[in-house]
Amino acid sequence: MITIDYNTLTVPQATQLQKDMKDKIVLSPFTGKINYVAGTDISFDKFSTHVYAGITVLSFPDLQPVAYSLIRKEVHFPYVPGYLAFREVPALLDAWEQLELKPDVVILDGHGIAHPRRMGIASHFGVLINRPTLGCAKKKLYGIFEEPAVEAGSWSVLYDKQSQPIGSVLRTKKNVKPVFVSPGHLTDIHDSRQIVEQCVTKYRLPEPTRLTHNFVNQFRLGALHAGFHRL
Repeated sequence: MITIDYNTLTVPQATQLQKDMKDKIVLSPFTGKINYVAGTDISFDKFSTHVYAGITVLSFPDLQPVAYSLIRKEVHFPYVPGYLAFREVPALLDAWEQLELKPDVVILDGHGIAHPRRMGIASHFGVLINRPTLGCAKKKLYGIFEEPAVEAGSWSVLYDKQSQPIGSVLRTKKNVKPVFVSPGHLTDIHDSRQIVEQCVTKYRLPEPTRLTHNFVNQFRLGALHAGFHRL
């Protein structure tokens, strides 16, 4: 695993690190079997040094939560758009390390290669843990697209400024804002979208990240405690 001192990293150093890590990204069809899928979420105040992070593991394809991992961590990298992975990944790595049940694929609340330097949090985290990852974000960070049709399951291609595909814009529910799906590591654009489609239930967001968002909010409010928990 790549070792990074996130506490002393500067923004120029982070930029160079993103360029170096981009060369390690593998974009290829997902060929494995999914028995467990995980979702991640982060909660923080951009003026605070504390981050609350969670990872929830669900059985697949029935999407029943089986375990979750929660971490509170102090971070010192500044809040800079396009570099949020440097604030969020350290806590996620701790949550991953204490996760006793490792999933086959991880959906992150954020972007993969749909990023100005191709290094959204899903790519950053995926390269570090060397597991299949993908990003499913609520808003666009980067790219150009045509609005997909209003029906659930409609999608369009997300392109970069050179007209290269970098992800999908997926309408998970009829007449609801789409989500932005992009591969992180060890998967591709097509399979990332299909995995998200299989993880959508009655909500706009895929169940793994939606549940983790709820757990992290409860954790931040004191209703849940740090550590690894089986359900």
